[in-house]
Amino acid sequence: MKRFRGFVIKEFYHIFRDKRTLVILFGMPIVQILLFGYAVTNEINNVDLAILDKSRDTETQKIINDIEASKYFKINDMLDDEGQIESIFKKGQVKAVLVFGPNFDKNLVTQNSADVQIITDATEPNVANSVSNYLSSILQKYQTDINKAIKVPYQIVPETKMYYNPELKSVFMFVPGIMTVILMLVSAIMTSISITREKELGTMEILLVSPLKPYQVILGKVFPYVFLAIVNAIIILALGFFVFKMPIQGSYFLLALESILFIFSALSLGILISTISETQQTAMMASLMGLMLPTILLSGFIFPISSMPVALQVISNIIPAKWFIILIKGILLKGVGITVLWKETLVLLAMITVFIGVSIKKYKIRLE
Repeated sequence: MKRFRGFVIKEFYHIFRDKRTLVILFGMPIVQILLFGYAVTNEINNVDLAILDKSRDTETQKIINDIEASKYFKINDMLDDEGQIESIFKKGQVKAVLVFGPNFDKNLVTQNSADVQIITDATEPNVANSVSNYLSSILQKYQTDINKAIKVPYQIVPETKMYYNPELKSVFMFVPGIMTVILMLVSAIMTSISITREKELGTMEILLVSPLKPYQVILGKVFPYVFLAIVNAIIILALGFFVFKMPIQGSYFLLALESILFIFSALSLGILISTISETQQTAMMASLMGLMLPTILLSGFIFPISSMPVALQVISNIIPAKWFIILIKGILLKGVGITVLWKETLVLLAMITVFIGVSIKKYKIRLE
């Protein structure tokens, strides 16, 4: 029994001496419960909203005040005419526009009803549906409050209109999201084990004495996966277009360019992980935990980023998938061009530059 107890104690010593094992044992559960606890939610919070108030009377101002007082919406802009609605949606500045008809207060008194329209950006069907329901609830509460003091009840029945996805097809959300996840899976995870494989197989010495420069080795590792990722992107888009009737409203050339740009950002991130990992197992774990979970949870693929805590919103900005989903939805569903999507494009370019630069630097250090 003493021998067995000594053996068990020895195993505990081995576990607690290995920092990577401790990270896996205690770090992973903590990270996962925090991510799933805060990111996985069907509620909406701080959704950007624009108001078009054609009436500008006391009653519409009361409703606007009720909306501002709620935690669900943040009024981003006050519009002057209907021509601004399409533009503000294409720029991605708001998720919904609430339109009050003219003579709102007067119509309530004389006709016992008034016109209200809820227009939502339905590129994210679940969010659009939730936003519409939340706004309708606020209007219903206002209607209930004002009807307490009168005999003939006023009626405020909002008309709902969905932009870009009027049928609220969930496939319009999942095709861009699945494409993002697949490209990240093929590009980043596969390349993350490329250099660590050389280390484990003992072939790194061959590269050490070869005439190849560090950037040539890294690019050589990248190019095969570029081809495979492009093929995957074409297959996903073709299936979405021909099978699920996914529209492609924007430029095919811009779509191809942005897809290749995202592929390079994922590949460069995978190479960075491979250069700082000692084993394939470490590289795989870093890729799965550091890339796949954030790509699914923090990119806006399924759960709205605006509803997450501020800390997670900040973290989401360093995830390439977030910017690519904005790009691909803008091109496929909204038909916008580079004049609108230039910021997201520059962010991906900057990420590629940083990832490749750090990878080359790390590779040089390991060669010396």
